[in-house]
Amino acid sequence: MAKEYCCSNGHMKYAGTHLILEFWEAKNINSIPKIKKTFRDAIKACGATLLRMDMHKFTPYGGVSGMAIISESHFSIHSWPEYNYAAIDIFVCGTVDPYQALPALKKGFQTEKVQVVDLKRGIF
Repeated sequence: MAKEYCCSNGHMKYAGTHLILEFWEAKNINSIPKIKKTFRDAIKACGATLLRMDMHKFTPYGGVSGMAIISESHFSIHSWPEYNYAAIDIFVCGTVDPYQALPALKKGFQTEKVQVVDLKRGIF
């Protein structure tokens, strides 16, 4: 039998968990090396497997858009350093718990002001 990559919480079966995160009063969101380190730490913390990462820095404000491709789906960031704001998505499938990534993200971006929206994708 093929390995199951879906999620289940006992009440429903779904393709994956998608966390939409709003980071306010964030720091280090204009530094590609710091974003990459923070993502690596967060990916490790939640038990996901990093495949590759790509980031791009914009001018004049230094915002960064980037993505980490993981075996279980992805992490992404779009940042507005001029507002100390970053929009981060975590989408995972299987047994990975995306909530385990939050402490590493909060530490790396030096903020506790985070809003979380939890979506269950592909409810079967």
